[in-house]
Amino acid sequence: MKKTLMRSGFFFALLISFAPLMAQSNVKDSLSIPKEERSVTHHSVTIDGKLITYTATAGALILRNEQDEPIAFYGYTAYTKDGQSDLSKRPITFSYNGGPGSSSMWLHMGVMGPKRVIVNDPSDNGPAPYKIEDNQFSTLDISDIVMIDPIGTGISKAVGKANNKDFWGVDGDIKSVSGFIKQYINENNRWQSPKFILGESYGTMRSAGVANYLQETLGIALNGVILVSTVLDMRTLRFYQGDDISYILHLPTYAVSAWYHNKIKNKTKDLAAFAEEARKFAAGDYATALMKGADLSDAENEKIATQYAALTGLSTDYVLKAKLRIKEPQFTEELLRGEHLTVGRLDARYTGINQDLLSDGSSYDPQSTSISPAYITAFSDYYYNELKVNKMLTYRTSAYATPGFKWDWKHNKNFNNDAVPANTAVDLAEAMSHNPTLKVLAINGYYDLATPFYAAEYTFTHMGLEKRLQNNIILKYYEAGHMMYTDPASGKQFKKDVADFIKETIK
Repeated sequence: MKKTLMRSGFFFALLISFAPLMAQSNVKDSLSIPKEERSVTHHSVTIDGKLITYTATAGALILRNEQDEPIAFYGYTAYTKDGQSDLSKRPITFSYNGGPGSSSMWLHMGVMGPKRVIVNDPSDNGPAPYKIEDNQFSTLDISDIVMIDPIGTGISKAVGKANNKDFWGVDGDIKSVSGFIKQYINENNRWQSPKFILGESYGTMRSAGVANYLQETLGIALNGVILVSTVLDMRTLRFYQGDDISYILHLPTYAVSAWYHNKIKNKTKDLAAFAEEARKFAAGDYATALMKGADLSDAENEKIATQYAALTGLSTDYVLKAKLRIKEPQFTEELLRGEHLTVGRLDARYTGINQDLLSDGSSYDPQSTSISPAYITAFSDYYYNELKVNKMLTYRTSAYATPGFKWDWKHNKNFNNDAVPANTAVDLAEAMSHNPTLKVLAINGYYDLATPFYAAEYTFTHMGLEKRLQNNIILKYYEAGHMMYTDPASGKQFKKDVADFIKETIK
């Protein structure tokens, strides 16, 4: 008994000796969790001739997990129309960009928010000052808008016991964005509002997963999903050795890019008709030739190379040397090599100086280098000075600048194997099958070499949907690129297509 008491006394003494350290640790943990940030400002904007007064809320909420433990300081900017007494009749759209690892700045200042930065599309922009004006393309007149910055972007970061890497992967990202949406809905009394999500690029891959996670795990059914520059299946973009699908799916975009730069002999005026001609060749003679592999005869090889060259503006000799298989960086470098220019990946209308005329592939994207300074400068000015966000909070336009950033591409609905490309089309198919009223709007830029339009079409027709559900997918096409809204005519079309989609969906 005495021995037991001595041991008890020892552990009690040990506990007392460590108590200051434990208290210090608890204080440290509590201090590591910041308070929510909310900068609330009031504004007005005229859209389609109508004055809209609205409230902007910029900052971050503290995202909680299933045990109500704080896990993230989650940045967002919300725009809500004033004077809405019945929120069940007011739609809300949650929006984000892609990357993975991109903030929502591009959509925010390009087309979604009430302010828009003006760029010389598709030309160079130079240094500041840049012009910001009321955004006539915003859908704020028909829907409230919440711009979301995933972890590692904007002012968002992991807190408490969580780490940034917990959110940096297909599944972690889907779960956290879905959790943010649910928490925002709950904290702002939007349970009965019609709900939409709008993602761009990798944001479309995220959206497919979020639509299903919200519905199947969190019990939130969406009214509509808007996909801007779609990629749901990474296999369609990656030029894997021994896999010909990406070569087939990129060809129509190569063709229309050559059409734009006047590299097509006897060029027709109808872009859509020319794109259809390229689709037919890609899915027909070209796909058949690639399937034959080494069994393709010399005569067939020459014939296909000649047809390929005629459609893409490349030389037959170059196509033959490439064995009929040309990767996107090779195309963007080769198309205008003779003019000492390289072509944009995000938007093939853009061109830049080619400093290495012997290079096999392009080393930079002229579209990105042209518009990035304008967007970053204009957004930073707007975010801190008009929305009055705390200037002590650093806004990261990309997570790539965050230490340790690395994306986990495994997805629990695919084979759990690093060698299998992530594919969230299966998530969207499940969401649409379980909620047959769910509608999808897919917006595509003809000149987008990052997420080619034919790859999106292929994905949608290979989701295994029932025929009647296939009609729930609406595709729209723009004579611009990945960020089609940088082109004023396409921005106007974007507003009409998205507004019509929201209004028709909730009718």
